Amino acid sequence: MNGDVKREWFEKDYYQVLGVAKNATQAEIKKAYRKLAQKHHPDANPGNQEAENRFKEVSAAYDVVGDEDKRKRYDEVRDMAASGFGAGGFPGGAGGRVRVEDAGFGNIGDLGDLLGGLFGGSRRGRGRAQVAHGADLETDVTVGFEESISGTTVPVRIQGPAPCSVCGGTGAAPGTSPVICPHCNGAGEISVNQGLFQMEQPCPRCHGIGRAVEQPCPTCRGSGAERRTRSFQVRVPLGVKDGARIRLPGRGEPGPAGTPAGDLYVRVHVRAHAFFGRKGSDLTVEVPVTFPEAALGANINVPALDGSVTMKVPAGTPSGKTFRLKGKGAPKRGGAGDLLVTVRVEVPTKLSKDEKELLRKLQGSGTGAPRRHLGVET
Repeated sequence: MNGDVKREWFEKDYYQVLGVAKNATQAEIKKAYRKLAQKHHPDANPGNQEAENRFKEVSAAYDVVGDEDKRKRYDEVRDMAASGFGAGGFPGGAGGRVRVEDAGFGNIGDLGDLLGGLFGGSRRGRGRAQVAHGADLETDVTVGFEESISGTTVPVRIQGPAPCSVCGGTGAAPGTSPVICPHCNGAGEISVNQGLFQMEQPCPRCHGIGRAVEQPCPTCRGSGAERRTRSFQVRVPLGVKDGARIRLPGRGEPGPAGTPAGDLYVRVHVRAHAFFGRKGSDLTVEVPVTFPEAALGANINVPALDGSVTMKVPAGTPSGKTFRLKGKGAPKRGGAGDLLVTVRVEVPTKLSKDEKELLRKLQGSGTGAPRRHLGVET
């Protein structure tokens, strides 16, 4: 069995996440995943954090049980945990990790930490797994509607922990560097043999990092971090949608000295436009037309992102009719969306004497009986 058994394998029922039975076929699992992924995909739920989290959960479940080999290992580990293996106090449950060198599974890795909570032990530090990188950060920016279409660059300011400006985040004094931890030889862990089990604990000297600072930086005192304001220029891609997130790797909080920083996520908010709307990659706009234009037909100018465009209004066009102008929408992969133009017949509120007379003549001509289908003549 692969040694990289994850904590989630013990804590999450992936079959339940996907809504299928444990004995479901691979085809049934794939079908359930596709249905859930389509329903909760971020593109179908812009700005919906709950849907995004659900999409990630579904994807993680399918990554395991959607693969026959991973599914087999997952089932074995789950069955072993359900059988009560190690009940009554699992060696290593009180901290660190346990490697099982037998029991029919080979080396399955971090059972002490994974099963500690299941068999009464507490789950304390996991060595390197807990200090792999710094925390992720998130901030917000707001751009104009046109900027969201054409793309732009915006400034972002983050205040908080940042890599030390003196040591660059190493934690070591200028002119020196961290060294391989002499206590664990860079492994970040120490091992304690207990018969069948080999218990691994975070190294008390380097706290699981694998490197030690012999001469701490005087500014950050060896932590590798200091509080200050950082400024970034963030490129907002063309066609970005409201609520989209942009990931800046390594721009989050710094990790413990010498470890990678987390990521910075920039959530984009788009201001509403005076008359344009948006549906996916399509833009929408309402354009007023006069009664003669709607009744007799006309070529009218309508607004577009790149100026105005001429559109034909056929004779007899009703108010509320929508026309599609191809390629005049927002950018998308392989091209652009469309511009959806909805015409609204504008009724004049003030008429001259001559205009009123013409309308009375039209009314008396008997050319229209719009309520005839309702069983009334006028």
